[in-house]
Amino acid sequence: MYRFDLSLVCLILISFFATSLSASELPNIVYILCDDLGYGDVQCLNAEHGKIKTPSADRLATEGMVFTDAHSGSSVCTPTRYGLLTGRYSWRTKLQQGVVTGFAPCLIAADRPTVASFLRDQGYQTAIIGKWHLDFQYCDPQTGEPYRAKDFKSPPVGTKIPDGPIHRGFDYYHGFHHARDMQTVIENDTVVAHDPPINMLPRLTEKAVEYIDTHAQDEKPFFLYVPLGSPHTPILPTAEWQGKSGLGDYADFVMQTDNTLGEISDALDRNHLTDNTLVIFTSDNGCSKAAGIKQLAQQGHFVSGDLRGSKADIWDGGHRVPFIVRWPGKVQPGSHSSQLICHVDLLATVAQIVGKAMPAGSGEDSVSFLPALSGDPIVSSRAGVIHHSVSGHFAYRQGPWKLALAKASGGWTSPTEKQAASDAPKAQLYHMTDDLGETSNQYLTQPEIAASLLKQLKEDIRRGRSTDGPAAKNDTTKIKLWKSEK
Repeated sequence: MYRFDLSLVCLILISFFATSLSASELPNIVYILCDDLGYGDVQCLNAEHGKIKTPSADRLATEGMVFTDAHSGSSVCTPTRYGLLTGRYSWRTKLQQGVVTGFAPCLIAADRPTVASFLRDQGYQTAIIGKWHLDFQYCDPQTGEPYRAKDFKSPPVGTKIPDGPIHRGFDYYHGFHHARDMQTVIENDTVVAHDPPINMLPRLTEKAVEYIDTHAQDEKPFFLYVPLGSPHTPILPTAEWQGKSGLGDYADFVMQTDNTLGEISDALDRNHLTDNTLVIFTSDNGCSKAAGIKQLAQQGHFVSGDLRGSKADIWDGGHRVPFIVRWPGKVQPGSHSSQLICHVDLLATVAQIVGKAMPAGSGEDSVSFLPALSGDPIVSSRAGVIHHSVSGHFAYRQGPWKLALAKASGGWTSPTEKQAASDAPKAQLYHMTDDLGETSNQYLTQPEIAASLLKQLKEDIRRGRSTDGPAAKNDTTKIKLWKSEK
């Protein structure tokens, strides 16, 4: 990325897109976020060791652009979703590690703009069909009093939600909170059903297709955010998909998830919406250990491709994700981009697409990747991208260099931080172009590079933002930079 004063450049680009796109020309935007889909689980991204058939994702890649260096905001669920919707890293909030579990006030502050609220202000219809996982309260419909998690396995039908997606910019919501509460089906602000988890993926597929069919003829464009619950646990392929892969339940579930992308693509085709719809297919983090990673590898399938680690880790297998973009007429079919991007970049990107500045007090870490869709360099005031693991370990990526403030995986892959050798360096430094598998730690041999990256990381944390802009601050003062240092 290129870093310099952007004020004039941004004004020119915003002006260009504002005059280039009329209201009727604004694209529909469909953002499909898989749950725990590894980089190597998409066959076209893992030619040598990808054994799971993903024809829909492969087709999307031939019709659009593959980003080979795209990252989630974290190596686990909740932080990534927060960053995707707000353009701000989740560790700037009270959530310093792990994920949320519901039955609590929403992690996104009521006054914080989101991608959905911003696009709605620009005339978009906005919908989320799928997994929220950013906390909300379940309340008694009669008294309004919040229920407690210990009192309910599943909140009763009729339970009200006062701070969910429709209170954070979405016009419509159908889905669930998180995997352990998947049987609780929610529509808008109400629990509407209890349904076995095996039915959730078919339900979300049907609802997403139904939404496209229903809104195909509307004058307003739509933003459809589809955060699937698959192939995350519970790994439950339906009878139609069981045994299809020949590699086990997880691979079957990946194939069924890929089919959901196919059903959505078919709905866009059928309604003649494909040519004016930006589709992004991606994942929230790397593949989970629950998939049976070792067993899959024995069958020749590497869930992270050539990357080290998987879900929860600070190594790239934890947060480098599939990222495929199709936008006919704007994105060259069969193209690739090696530019560094992150899920937090969605807000700045859609702002540039519609030709409007991001709302005040938003998008502190967001950079538009729109230029990359045309094969141009991303113009950025952000020096690099910050990574975060399940346990809150930080890493900083700038150009080819990556500094990880962890002795080992910082997550669930062995060696974990507790398993790291007593004489292991307190940090790791890798050249990601020459050493994609993160095998040669240069922290002790390249101290100047490590010091420079650490200085920039500290500055990005201190300023409350990693991009140029008005002064900002973090929601907490309890951001601990070193977590494995004795």
